[in-house]
Amino acid sequence: MATPDFIKAIRASAGHQLLLLPGITAVVLDDDDRVLLMRRADDGRWALIGGIAEPGEQPAVTAVREVYEETAVECVAERIVMVEAQPEPVTYPNGDRCQYMDIVFRCRATGGEARVNDDEALEVGWLPVDALPRLHESQLFRIKQARTDEPTWFATMP
Repeated sequence: MATPDFIKAIRASAGHQLLLLPGITAVVLDDDDRVLLMRRADDGRWALIGGIAEPGEQPAVTAVREVYEETAVECVAERIVMVEAQPEPVTYPNGDRCQYMDIVFRCRATGGEARVNDDEALEVGWLPVDALPRLHESQLFRIKQARTDEPTWFATMP
């Protein structure tokens, strides 16, 4: 994931100390109930589309922007399906520490052809939910929540 310029500016004075950042994840579904995934360039794993909200940017706008930037798929954010603080901070190879407050949106594809659209993905594609590649358990839970009509999920215990 490319580091946004505003984070680079904060890091110039904050160093590697822990930052709480606004993470956005998009679970993009199409009319055939397939989910849009990308194989990440940084670790080679399949994952949902996501990123960091820019200062002043509305979370739903971030979801739509990130999906287009990474996959060339146009979509609309339909609803928030989940809000969760990442349980443990991430420490990056350069020593930077971050913890993400993730807002997960269910999005509906409206146009575009899925393709690698930036340097963050090795490949992208529409995958049937019953034939997904190996995904982290948290990613599978996000997909499950997006496919239901349950109320927004949020953690109630620390």
